[in-house]
Amino acid sequence: MRNASPTLKAIAAHLGVSVTTVSRSLSGQGARYRISEKTQGAVRRLARRLDFSPNPLARGLRLKKTATVGLIIPDVSNPFFARIAHCVTIAARDHHHSVLLADSQEQTRLEIDSIDALLRRQVDGLILCPVGIADAHLRSLVRGPVPVILVDRHFPRLALPSVTSDNVGGARAATSHLLAAGHRRIGVLQGLPETSTNRDRLTGYRSALAGRGVRTDPRLVAGDTFLEDSGYRAARRLLRTRPRPTALFALGNLIALGALRAIAEAGLRIPGDISLVAFDDHPYADHLAPPVTTVAQDADALGRIAAGALFSRVRAQSLNSSQRHVVPTRLVSRGSVQPVSRASIQQQEKP
Repeated sequence: MRNASPTLKAIAAHLGVSVTTVSRSLSGQGARYRISEKTQGAVRRLARRLDFSPNPLARGLRLKKTATVGLIIPDVSNPFFARIAHCVTIAARDHHHSVLLADSQEQTRLEIDSIDALLRRQVDGLILCPVGIADAHLRSLVRGPVPVILVDRHFPRLALPSVTSDNVGGARAATSHLLAAGHRRIGVLQGLPETSTNRDRLTGYRSALAGRGVRTDPRLVAGDTFLEDSGYRAARRLLRTRPRPTALFALGNLIALGALRAIAEAGLRIPGDISLVAFDDHPYADHLAPPVTTVAQDADALGRIAAGALFSRVRAQSLNSSQRHVVPTRLVSRGSVQPVSRASIQQQEKP
């Protein structure tokens, strides 16, 4: 036995006990099954002497638990999603689980493939930041055996628990901030149009305009993804409109990066020529000249709450539900918004 890798069977044979007795002694379940302290001690001592290490995968498959959870995010390079992943990983470690991470790259097909791959690996639970434009492939998860938590984006008609930011309230606050500074022609650089985050942020924007009696102009909404290039293209388009918007509201942090490039290329100054607000407080925002006003999301809370909800369901082995947790947002006022002059306001209000 010294020249071969030790096994449960070999330890059992050496001590003259059953394999089950060895397994239960090493997993801390000896007392539960009334195995004597003497026998448990002998098993542990021999295991240490032989440098025996149980195979966690084999044990997990026997117990139908693998001590792993899956995490799927749409863009691993986005600091917002990276922060969520960081917090989920820490929480998983506290619950003695490892995290298997997948990046769907904002593509539903890759999201489907990632879900299938993680389920084949028999993860104990799944945290999904969905692409958000289709939910047919998620319906089988509602009553499936694996607990699932949606984060950031959700589907109102899908009975899966979710953790999201207050996108409506955050967008309303940002737009109201611009309106209070006298802006009326506020261009919106939107993200992926079909997603709940984009819809909710547009709802908040329109709600703030309606509250001030300002008509919504669909020509002032541009963009098609939450990526930097979309923000660049959308900003270029809106900056060419006449009369030009006096402010831009980017519905994502990478979108705002693209907008900054377009504004600089147009030879415009922030906030002297145009004001800018971004949804989500990117790490760069406070270090620009001027610093950018943002709607801060609590990515730490999103990741922490999602992980807590998931592990609660893993422990209880409970089915999924439609429970939704909404995390508050916060407007961070900086130097990228400037009041417009009375002449500019009058110019905006001309038919």
